[in-house]
Amino acid sequence: MNLGKFHKLAHYLYLKKIPLLPKIIYYLQFLLFNSSVPYKCRFGENVKFAYGGIGVVIHERTTIGDNCLIGQGITIGGKSKIYEVPQIGHDVYIAAGARIIGNVKIGNNVVIGANAVVVKDVPDGCIVAGIPAKIIKTGIITREIEEF
Repeated sequence: MNLGKFHKLAHYLYLKKIPLLPKIIYYLQFLLFNSSVPYKCRFGENVKFAYGGIGVVIHERTTIGDNCLIGQGITIGGKSKIYEVPQIGHDVYIAAGARIIGNVKIGNNVVIGANAVVVKDVPDGCIVAGIPAKIIKTGIITREIEEF
């Protein structure tokens, strides 16, 4: 069983208001994958974690769209004293070691390069990389992401 299936089961139990099992599953996935993916996070369909999702940290209010691939060692989190957290669109690839911090909206069909630090909104169809992340290519389509 991988991290995505653990989260899906825990989130389902959370929505059904079953009190203890989601927390047990959360701590089990933390133990097995060294990851913090709270059961309150909302994921779309077909969200996958590369390498089982080792070292992934995601804020509990984050939403992630359909068909996203999340690399290992990434952080999607908030900033101190700011309530809003990152919102990820559909068909997004987040490469290993990337950080998405603060009130950030990631559009659809986006590629976030390895070890990029995203602190500003990213429009649809872009590739971003660097610290802080900058747009390095625009106008990509889903087919290019699959080849990337």
